Amino acid sequence: MSSLNQALRAALDQRQDLLGQLHQQGTDCYRLFHGSQEGAPGLTIDRYGPQLLVQSFHQSLERDALLQLHGIVNERLGLETLLVYNDRARGNSRIDRQDTVYQADEAALQDLVGHEWGLNYRVRGRHAGQDPLLFLDLRNARGWVKEHSRDKSVLNLFAYTCGVGLSAAAGGAREVCNLDFAEGNLAVGRENGLLNPALPPMEFVQSDYFPAIRQLAGLPISQRRGQKLPSYVRLEQRQYDLVLLDPPAWAKSAFGTVDLLRDYQSLLKPALLSTADNGVLICCNNLAKVPMDDWREQVLRCAEKAGRPVREWSVLTPGDDFPSLDQQPPLKTLILQL
Repeated sequence: MSSLNQALRAALDQRQDLLGQLHQQGTDCYRLFHGSQEGAPGLTIDRYGPQLLVQSFHQSLERDALLQLHGIVNERLGLETLLVYNDRARGNSRIDRQDTVYQADEAALQDLVGHEWGLNYRVRGRHAGQDPLLFLDLRNARGWVKEHSRDKSVLNLFAYTCGVGLSAAAGGAREVCNLDFAEGNLAVGRENGLLNPALPPMEFVQSDYFPAIRQLAGLPISQRRGQKLPSYVRLEQRQYDLVLLDPPAWAKSAFGTVDLLRDYQSLLKPALLSTADNGVLICCNNLAKVPMDDWREQVLRCAEKAGRPVREWSVLTPGDDFPSLDQQPPLKTLILQL
């Protein structure tokens, strides 16, 4: 038996109780192998409902090794999952869409449905972007939102495919606004809404983060070095009871730069001002090189300086399918009671 097969079997053994719990709560989307912590850096194996998504980031898997992994998972889960292999080991981590290693069955690449916390989510093994349509390490945060959003107004920033918004709607929020700059992301969010027809409709706003959040916060939108700013969606100043801020590691636009390492404050301050008194701001940082203790102190200082001191805070860690040997997972989540 290869060392990789041994590592996968050990990881599945570790998850036996967890998978039983997840299935009971209506979840069939989870990480089965977290290679960086379980013996194969650069390799992840995720289940998304009927689909098994294998991704390699450092070096390509050989076909035989890939098929052996698939067989082990199917045997342990007692399922016939549909295999998709995304080789992201070359071309600047873009997916190798040529399928040089493995030609996925047509059924595996069709639009499928996965489930989390009893909700339906669109699953596509490949699409125009490079990442899966649901980030599994944020599952506990979506569950927290579902539990704490009844009768609240909810703002989902950097909404991606709107999983947090969907969770809020399922939790009884009185209104949900999903904001993202990419129409393709929001289109999947709309699909997710349609896959859950019993839920109330959500709002979708396509906008760059900076002009949108600064308008909501009542802050000016500054021009950059005399350049004329592009047009942007006009929004009224207002606050929400529950705000989630989950930015990407880095992005740049005409309105500003998202940089989780050097300038989290420019993202955080307007989000704080857009959160109502006695409201909750959930903020995330997915940059592995940023220690939780340093980032937390930075967040708390920023809140104090912005005139929105934090009354209570708590840390929300990813699920046990994302093990962290040093107890410092890349995704850090703080729940701030303002």
